[in-house]
Amino acid sequence: MQSHRRFSLLIVATVLALPAMAAAGSGTLDATLSARARSPRGSSRVIITTIDGAPADRAIKAAGGTQGRFLRTLGGQVALVPDASLHLLASDPGIRSVALDRPVTGTLERTAAAVGATWVREDLGLDGTGIGVAIVDSGVTNWHDDLGSRAVIHFVDFVTSLMVPHDDYGHGTHVAGIIAGNGYDSGGARRGIAPGARLIVLKVLDESGDGHISNVIAAMDYAVEHRAQFNIRVLNLSVAAGVYESYTTDPLTLAARRAVDAGIVVVTAAGNLGRSAKGTVQYGGITSPGNAPWVLTVGATNHQKTAARQDDTVASFSSRGPTHIDRAMKPDVVAPGVAIESLADASSSIYQVNPDARLRGTIDTATAPYIRLTGTSMAAPVVAGTIALMLEANPELTPNLVKAVLHYTAERRARYELATQGAGFLNARGAVQLALALAGEPDGVDPTRWSRQILWGDRRVRGGVITAAANAWRPGVVWGASTTPDGKPVVWGVTADADTPWGAPDDEAGVSADNYEDAGDGLWADQTRGSVMASGVPAAAPWVSRTILALMPGDRRRLKPGLGGVR
Repeated sequence: MQSHRRFSLLIVATVLALPAMAAAGSGTLDATLSARARSPRGSSRVIITTIDGAPADRAIKAAGGTQGRFLRTLGGQVALVPDASLHLLASDPGIRSVALDRPVTGTLERTAAAVGATWVREDLGLDGTGIGVAIVDSGVTNWHDDLGSRAVIHFVDFVTSLMVPHDDYGHGTHVAGIIAGNGYDSGGARRGIAPGARLIVLKVLDESGDGHISNVIAAMDYAVEHRAQFNIRVLNLSVAAGVYESYTTDPLTLAARRAVDAGIVVVTAAGNLGRSAKGTVQYGGITSPGNAPWVLTVGATNHQKTAARQDDTVASFSSRGPTHIDRAMKPDVVAPGVAIESLADASSSIYQVNPDARLRGTIDTATAPYIRLTGTSMAAPVVAGTIALMLEANPELTPNLVKAVLHYTAERRARYELATQGAGFLNARGAVQLALALAGEPDGVDPTRWSRQILWGDRRVRGGVITAAANAWRPGVVWGASTTPDGKPVVWGVTADADTPWGAPDDEAGVSADNYEDAGDGLWADQTRGSVMASGVPAAAPWVSRTILALMPGDRRRLKPGLGGVR
């Protein structure tokens, strides 16, 4: 336990040191800004009040900041100020106080608060800046006030080859807002998880939400080819196909592997097949490419429209593992996906057929700028946005390490088996804190209890501490493999007592794994053993029996967003 204690003590010591360090600085900064001033990472939006109640233009300019609106009733000036200049600003004799301009709370912000992303933005000052996120979906309405040219930096249409960004279905625009919307039309309330991220939108679905996997494969290959140009580190796939063959031969899952091998984290929706057509619980409904071990597969939770985590539940429609054919352990994690409020395009198909789901903002617009949608399609971008925050915190993270951190910091609920929740409920705050710790910058103690487990292929491994230098995170190591490409035992870190490497069991190499459990050792619910199950009875693959997808020759299999799509 010695190494684990050192890790914990280092984090606690950092927290305990904060009050003393804050006392050394200017008292005009609030606590969050004092922390940012000590460890500058970018710029902060602040409200500055002066002693005489006048605008603070001179002080803002001296600090290298950008002036915003003047709040006359408050006697405060809004400004964007470099974190490195916060102490300089606060030391001006004419300044009474400098406070963080905190966002207001709305339903999407409840999503961010429920997973801890709001805390990451407000207390760590991270918003995904500099991280490119590719969205393979139905397109994007880039003129939306919450996006504009600020967020969408590149667009390619693989359906009709139009050059101008557009979204005739509306699904991709909603996904884009969950990841990187800035909340302009809602006064910041419906802000995305990582509003500083940059979006590369690749359109593969038509106005009905239909498409072909050939276009999806082309889009993923395009992302790989242009990853350096746009710093593409994450790829979100809220589209899916049925599982008709092993992930080892499916061209869609193999295209996803090419992206992962190129250093891109591929996030995909698990599917909306958690219940059969008769409403009974159904296992084995994970969709492709979410059935592949190298992607990060996301199921959906219901946050009950609150920011508290305690009342969150797994959504009944969320697809459960194990996967069809390969019987692999999935999903990876679950995240909010019920009644998620995000961007709308009034000309899109989704907007037209969902009048009751439309939502007004806080400013006057010709049409409702938001819409409320449900599905694992919405849960996947919550995780994609979280990963953008993690990568801004620690750009050295590899796809395997990102996945391991999300597993390790997830919150496990005793009432759900692995086939339903995977490693557990997404914990964005814990994930970013561990990402920072792996970079040598531990930042505080997370109030959420971590699962401290990794679902490594068909094994659940516990009893160790993740280390950044472990060989399991190296490029070319397949998630779930027992050895690296050069034949070395896979290692994830060190055991809790720091005596031995924590990895796949290997007596000769001295590697051990505490609680190294096989998926057949009671980890799945009893009724999930064997092939796809529905209510304890072997059934045909759900996407066949429910005819959600039509099997088409070759790579012309039809797609639906999240398989079941908009709910």
